[in-house]
Amino acid sequence: MSQVGIFNGVDTLPPDALFDIKKRYTQDTRAHKVDLGIGAYRDNNGQPWVLPSVRRAEEKVHADKGYNHEYLPITGLPALTGGAARVIFGPEYAEDRTVSVQSISGTGALHIAAKFLAKFLPERTIYVSDPTWANHKAIFQLQGLNVASYPYWDAASKSLLLDGFLDSIDLAEEGSVFLLHACAHNPTGLDPTPEQWDAVLERLAARNHLALFDSAYQGFATGDLDRDALAVRRGVRRMASVSPVIVCQSFAKNVGMYGERVGCFHIVLPDQSSEVNSRVHGAVSSQLAKLIRSEVSNPPAYGAKIVGAILADKSLTAAWHADMVTMSSRIHAMRAALREKLVALGTPGTWDHIVEQCGMFSFTGLSPEMVRRLETQHAVYLVSSGRASIAGLNEGNVDHVARAIDEVVRHFYESKL
Repeated sequence: MSQVGIFNGVDTLPPDALFDIKKRYTQDTRAHKVDLGIGAYRDNNGQPWVLPSVRRAEEKVHADKGYNHEYLPITGLPALTGGAARVIFGPEYAEDRTVSVQSISGTGALHIAAKFLAKFLPERTIYVSDPTWANHKAIFQLQGLNVASYPYWDAASKSLLLDGFLDSIDLAEEGSVFLLHACAHNPTGLDPTPEQWDAVLERLAARNHLALFDSAYQGFATGDLDRDALAVRRGVRRMASVSPVIVCQSFAKNVGMYGERVGCFHIVLPDQSSEVNSRVHGAVSSQLAKLIRSEVSNPPAYGAKIVGAILADKSLTAAWHADMVTMSSRIHAMRAALREKLVALGTPGTWDHIVEQCGMFSFTGLSPEMVRRLETQHAVYLVSSGRASIAGLNEGNVDHVARAIDEVVRHFYESKL
């Protein structure tokens, strides 16, 4: 039988929305164009920034007489996985109960989570915030898992819908999986307070739910690794006797290793007897190794060696901490500058939420129609949801962006009068 037309029925999917924005931006010939779409740090000249700590780590790695391009172990570089676990868990790190493997950045860690859950807990529903990072749903749905959402963002007040969040936890079938943004919530930039986190974790434990943290911005959000790990560490402490805790960790943003795809996947097992801990730890490790071996064989080495060197060397670690302060401080300054300019222009609406949010993104409150006009009339590019990458702002373009937002908001505001 001929196989000529077996793929004729394959549907053509639309391009990835975020990278399509980047494509349109690149093709735009206007000199004043601004990219607030892609989530990548830019310096005050609008250029990619290689962290000084990374440059030093690269020199150290290349100077090693034993440097080579040999395969890593299936579960990754121990200097990376061990150092990453200590960074994210801090004093809550229990090595005998923590299974850590290297992943293809945070997305790869989430993929490992999805594959693992699909194999061992296929009936569990994965709850994600509304809104959430666009790729979250696709990653879990592609593994055949059921994905639902919990209320998170109140568009009118630009605040957290805590009551709705807690109600969803109570109403979800016992043992469901709740995906939580560890800090710098994407896309809103709005995080629960420590007290709100305690309430969320208490409800999760009471319903025997599984907490799955996506940690993509530790240290990048506030410049403080410990502060940005608060939710994860309290989650491990509170859930230790109830259920495992899963953490998907990325070093794309906080070490600037975007294209090197450095990440880790961790499972913290419940605190049981040492015998049970050892047996379950070994079993889970073996399953993760098989999963990784069947998909990527071995994780990539170069970026792992760079981050591993930073985490293992006290001098490089201190330099990295300073670099994170540099990045988070510049973004905070750009938030303040944008808000101040909008207030000075008298732009309709309130703009305090821009400085009240944290991390790379701001959920501006601009509608899809406003976003389209920003792009067509002013060459300012951001996601249709109104999510803006504050990292794309700098002293040379923030005034243009503020005036563009002012014009667009006034255009639609006056059209409704």
